[in-house]
Amino acid sequence: MAPADAVSKLEIAAAVILLVSVALSAIENIWSWPTAIIGVALYFVVFYQAKLYADMSLQVIYVIINAYGWWKWLHGGKDESVLQVSRAPVRVMVIGSLIACGGAVAFGFFFQHFTDAALPFADSALSWFSLLAQYLMARKYLENWHLWITLDVFYIAMYINKHLYVTAGLYAAFIVPCVLGVVQWQRAMNRPPVPQQV
Repeated sequence: MAPADAVSKLEIAAAVILLVSVALSAIENIWSWPTAIIGVALYFVVFYQAKLYADMSLQVIYVIINAYGWWKWLHGGKDESVLQVSRAPVRVMVIGSLIACGGAVAFGFFFQHFTDAALPFADSALSWFSLLAQYLMARKYLENWHLWITLDVFYIAMYINKHLYVTAGLYAAFIVPCVLGVVQWQRAMNRPPVPQQV
């Protein structure tokens, strides 16, 4: 009982931290990145316990992308200024989607045949498209929010299937700041740059 209780508390802590992180992202607050790094580190352990190995592996890559996003938001704009919200170029969406599809198939095959992973193809597909969404967020492309909303719906179903009800609830709650993100970032594209500092 003790390990299960510990994992449950860990899942709740990770969920709360990531919900705060997404809300901060929606309002373009730079502190969304360090909170995300903490949250995904906690989820690495949660997904290991649930045998969702693609999701577990994804957390390691998330740490790297979150560090990149942190730097990019602060210095990725013109003349290393604060990065501004924009729309993703078509080529970025096409190439990113092709990479995500290829990764989903390759990882799904590997996890199905060489591990005891649960839902190997669904987990892999969601993981790879989540990487694409996170990359789009790091570049402050508006389309990241539309992709996250779509992914959240499928994540809810997967986590309910795996009895990770707190995490399923988290992904349902994510939809609210994601919608806020769409609205706020569309407005941000029409306002002058605002400096951010850590």
